[in-house]
Amino acid sequence: MSQVDLSQFHQTFFDESLEGLDAMESALLKLDTGAADSELVNTIFRAAHSIKGGSATFGFQEIAAFTHVAEELLDGVRSGKRAVTVEVVELLLRCVDALRGMLERAKKGVTSANQSTNALLDELRQQLSAVASNELPSDKQVDVPPASDETSDWVIGFRAKPGLLRSGNDPLRMFRELADLGELDICAHVDGVPALDVLDPEQCYIAWDINLAGKVKRQQIDAVFDWADGDCELTIARQSSAIPGNSAIECSTPTANAGGSTSTGSDPVPIVRASEKPTALRVENAPSAAAAESGSIRVSIDKVDALINMVGELVITQSMLGQLGEHFDLSRLEALRAGLNQLERNTRELQESVMRIRMLPISVVFQRFPRLVRDISRKLGKQVNLELHGEQTELDKTVLEKIGDPLVHLVRNAVDHGLEMPDRRVAAGKNPTGTLRLDAFHQGGNITVEVSDDGAGLNRDAIARKAIERGLITSVDGLTDDEVAELIFQPGFSTAEATTDLSGRGVGMDVVRRNVNELGGTVGVQTKAGAGSVFTITLPLTLAIIDGLTAAVGGESYIVPLVSVVESLQIKREQIIRLGAGREVFRFREEVLPIIPLHAAFGCQGAVSDPCDGIVIVVEGDGARAGLLVDALLGQQQAVIKSLETNYKRVQGLSGATILGDGSIALIVDVAGLVRLAHRKLVA
Repeated sequence: MSQVDLSQFHQTFFDESLEGLDAMESALLKLDTGAADSELVNTIFRAAHSIKGGSATFGFQEIAAFTHVAEELLDGVRSGKRAVTVEVVELLLRCVDALRGMLERAKKGVTSANQSTNALLDELRQQLSAVASNELPSDKQVDVPPASDETSDWVIGFRAKPGLLRSGNDPLRMFRELADLGELDICAHVDGVPALDVLDPEQCYIAWDINLAGKVKRQQIDAVFDWADGDCELTIARQSSAIPGNSAIECSTPTANAGGSTSTGSDPVPIVRASEKPTALRVENAPSAAAAESGSIRVSIDKVDALINMVGELVITQSMLGQLGEHFDLSRLEALRAGLNQLERNTRELQESVMRIRMLPISVVFQRFPRLVRDISRKLGKQVNLELHGEQTELDKTVLEKIGDPLVHLVRNAVDHGLEMPDRRVAAGKNPTGTLRLDAFHQGGNITVEVSDDGAGLNRDAIARKAIERGLITSVDGLTDDEVAELIFQPGFSTAEATTDLSGRGVGMDVVRRNVNELGGTVGVQTKAGAGSVFTITLPLTLAIIDGLTAAVGGESYIVPLVSVVESLQIKREQIIRLGAGREVFRFREEVLPIIPLHAAFGCQGAVSDPCDGIVIVVEGDGARAGLLVDALLGQQQAVIKSLETNYKRVQGLSGATILGDGSIALIVDVAGLVRLAHRKLVA
């Protein structure tokens, strides 16, 4: 019989283990010191147990050994023998961090354990040994796995529960694995097997007594039976410890009953299995340098069913059109039109269904912030209450992965700069605990994420002083608070008096704006002295398809993303102001905006050069506005974005290209880049 190549399942194991660590971290942050919430503790315990079982199954023994010791600590909390203290929670959070690192190293094919994880493992063992005498019941002799490399011969009692086979466990496979460890002697007890007419072939009625001879480690036996947890009653004892007249003593095993518990198999803890989670649809992506990016997504079965249904509708429409084509005449023209309309409708719905496959809730990003805020606030000595809203708001997986770093910058700055120390808040008549709020919601076909705090707000005087020192402005006269606040997005801008590991290097807000712009979004800030600040990020729902305004420039077509369009209009001669050197601006309500002739920016021939003869599209990007001069507007349409860098090279002012219905190519305008260029020329 050929061996199954388990490496094909490694990526699934890594993905599910990282999800389990996220669940552990989230539950640990919710634990209150003192009395433990049993539901939260069980959530943490189940996640740790699944990681231990999976790592042992796939041969990652160092991860299994580390998780096993952490699981013993958790079992003490679960049984009520160990109090939930700040120190215990902190230690378990460090274990979560260590396991993340171990999984990442195992994924790269290198040794998962290192000096740091070994030191933490020793610390865990010291914690366990310090209270071992209090955790073990005095009326039972419990076989505790040795911490050393001691080996022994073993007596094993394995009694299957009726549902063992239904969960995919195979006793014969387990026995074959035991036989690989040493000399095996098995005695089967078939007293519980019923008569043939009432026998259920999906149930297991047999029990076994097993003698395993050889220098075998306890951990090796644990790994064999790990996935049978909850589906069997398992006893393990050293050969020398066996009770006369009995093949095995009644003792617990970390594998049989949730990692080192001293209770019997009558109270098993179920393993969280992959079948309990949404259907996984694997989508292969190009390798990415970002460690946070994953090559797979988890999709609910409802979305997959909707996609299958739409494909069925499309097949029916194709069949109907095929029959029309075989016997077509003018009398059937109306039926052809109806069929084409149905095809268009089905294609649009299929497109929407496919795009929904890539949509994930923003909670995937939000879940990292409770830990981040907790660590930073403890380090700074601040009190912070984090509020998360709109966690189920969905957006494209690619956008989701790239928005994480900008949000981390904003959250760190809000805790570090925005929120005051408790004594200063009390002196200002505020609650000593500051509030940091993250909101996500859909707005006008886009997603908006707001990071707001009730801190001191941005320091207008400090920002203005630094901006004047750097020559960004000459005076703040006539500038509103929000306009002054926009200066913080300039490269290298920082008002911090001292450099720390949290701030002061001038690398942050400009990175936020650049990263958001690369996603086709915008970021802005509103602030009020003494009341706090609100940073608003607006993003497209997906990077694959955009809604755009198609415009003609000479003989070319350009698409302006609709998210950036404020208004389109024909301007009059009296609105135009000439500045010299060919530069022109125009009055738009109470603003003066630069005019960007697209034909000049991209070298188009035969285009309209007089702003009064064409159409000006008022656009917004990078927190500023400008007017794009085009010949005419051709309409609004959805555009499937094709990368210019992949197929040609990067072109300043363009973010991509698309293919129109007539087969011609239209270029997609990078609004933020053009607006930045126009305002630099205007200042110059």
